[in-house]
Amino acid sequence: MTQIVALCGVLVPGWWWVRKKQKDGKSLSSGSEEGLQNAEVYDPGLLKKHSEYTSYTTSQFAYPRIRVFYRPHPQIAKLPSDPAPLPLLVFIHGLGGSASQFHPLLTSLVNNSSCLAIDLPGCGLSAFAPKTWGAYTTENLAELLENIIEDYRDRDTGQGVVLIGHSMGCSLAAMIASNNIKHCTDLPDHIVGLVAVCPKAEPPSSSQVDSFKKLLWIPGQVFNAWRRWDRRGGIESASVNRFVGADADIETKKLQYRFNEQSKTEVWRRMASGSLPHYENGTAKGGLPGSNAWGGLEVPVFLVAGEADNITKPVEIEKIAAFLGKSHPVQIEVDKDSKPLTDAAAPVDSSLEASRTSPRQVDSISADDFLEPNPDTVEDAHEDPSTPNDGLSVIPPQATRPKKVLKTSILPAPASHALIYQPAQVRILAGLISDFLCSQVSPRLSLGWQLQFLSTSGKWDVKNLEKWKKVAPVSEPIAGIFRAMKTLREVDELHCPEVFVREWGSQIKDIIDISHESPVYDPRGLEKGGVHYHKFPTVSKIPPTGDEVTAFIALVDRLVEEQKVRAEKEGWSEKWYIGVHCHYGFNRTGYFIVCYLVERLGYDVQVAIDEFARQRPKGIKHAHFLDQLFVRFCRGLKRAPTL
Repeated sequence: MTQIVALCGVLVPGWWWVRKKQKDGKSLSSGSEEGLQNAEVYDPGLLKKHSEYTSYTTSQFAYPRIRVFYRPHPQIAKLPSDPAPLPLLVFIHGLGGSASQFHPLLTSLVNNSSCLAIDLPGCGLSAFAPKTWGAYTTENLAELLENIIEDYRDRDTGQGVVLIGHSMGCSLAAMIASNNIKHCTDLPDHIVGLVAVCPKAEPPSSSQVDSFKKLLWIPGQVFNAWRRWDRRGGIESASVNRFVGADADIETKKLQYRFNEQSKTEVWRRMASGSLPHYENGTAKGGLPGSNAWGGLEVPVFLVAGEADNITKPVEIEKIAAFLGKSHPVQIEVDKDSKPLTDAAAPVDSSLEASRTSPRQVDSISADDFLEPNPDTVEDAHEDPSTPNDGLSVIPPQATRPKKVLKTSILPAPASHALIYQPAQVRILAGLISDFLCSQVSPRLSLGWQLQFLSTSGKWDVKNLEKWKKVAPVSEPIAGIFRAMKTLREVDELHCPEVFVREWGSQIKDIIDISHESPVYDPRGLEKGGVHYHKFPTVSKIPPTGDEVTAFIALVDRLVEEQKVRAEKEGWSEKWYIGVHCHYGFNRTGYFIVCYLVERLGYDVQVAIDEFARQRPKGIKHAHFLDQLFVRFCRGLKRAPTL
């Protein structure tokens, strides 16, 4: 809608510009083919691999070629399916958008459950057909989406659906999920959650609708010319800054400029027109939904906004919260950095330790065929085979109808309307959505729990041993304090305590073992050689808790000070370090070290992640660990006030 409003201020210069281009003999075509080619060139590999094109017919229209991305969960058949399989995650883009805008989110969430994303007709790689304006009203688009979702949802098993919308896609999601809207299918009975990113609360007023309609009557050639004029300056153009802000990073601006180019004028005008209601006796009919639709939601709702969003401002969240009213209790967000644990370096009572970690459950698996491969890495994610294979019979419940709750978050500036693909913000968003899915929709959506449940690994076996041997034993120095390691093995000829002391004892003076179980080596061999051993047990495949990070940092602080005293007393001649290992020294080890670099040494979180990866190639491998790092260090995260 803001683009329409902005049109008023540039209509006259836009008309002057189009006349000049016509005199110069330059083409002013709509750019539809150009936009389609652009979308094909830049279509992410994940979407290319798992997309298909199909036709759908609704009660009024036939849509001949809709691009649908669908990636089923690779291990869905091995996970519990009583009372239903994992919910299907459905991504719905907004006005002028496309499914490819969700690629950064899909990269993270595609491993939590089966995912579905749709290019609406004329958007992204879907055909611009039919061209009838009525086919692009919000009511007809919502009906189309219902049909597509029902086609991919496992109806025979009663699979639930979580809707994840952006901008106008939030309005479409609200219409699909609302019990106050007439539906063509029984899909609303199976909606189990709704995530609205940068949502719009209500339709424009009657006077605004009249103004917008007049602007949409402007001839298409002139409208298209204005869009080209508005894009003058490329990534620094008004069209880009309107969405992401003048202070946005270059990568975000490049993405926004590309998406603006891909948006087809004819499609944009039809969808914009179709979002406008008509008023009868002061009541809005059709178009974007308002209080009636939002108030009819009977599922957990998560509303997210960007503080610097100039398209749908954060105040929209307050309005939606008011529409939901007391039916949706507001979730109280707990401070993750609560009081520290007791001395983690002290001897561990195994029975107490088991009780402390039991809510997070134990084992892990090889993620080889489970995680979507990262194109930037060659090796598969590593498993942690030493934790015990117990507790796996404890399957968390999955409610057919989760309790209603409202969670709201406002990400601080520079978070903008481009939140779902803003590189510096999307990791935070992915982590927040993942937390919401696990805590409010189904704990089975936790990637960490899934990895543990699917575990078939026991203690070290031949296969794991071969993989372990391929991993470098010790990293390069990290920030002058750490060296990341893989675990030692007592019977290994090259990486056992005796050899380690001989080769590394002059540099690595302390080892923090963060693996869960007793080590597969005898720490006394280290202690005899002057290397102090500290047990700090954590569970694999699950990002460390706030308490654990706090305790780890306190432990490192203490060891740093102790090493200064020891160095002077023992006359150390070389630079000394603290070794940290889980089993392979990538994910948990990297997580803790990155936290220390940020909290104690003032690193930016991305710089810390990159530094760890540089010294310990290829760094932290699990996407959900990276997501949680960004969530943890999203300083100034705000929760919208509720009414």
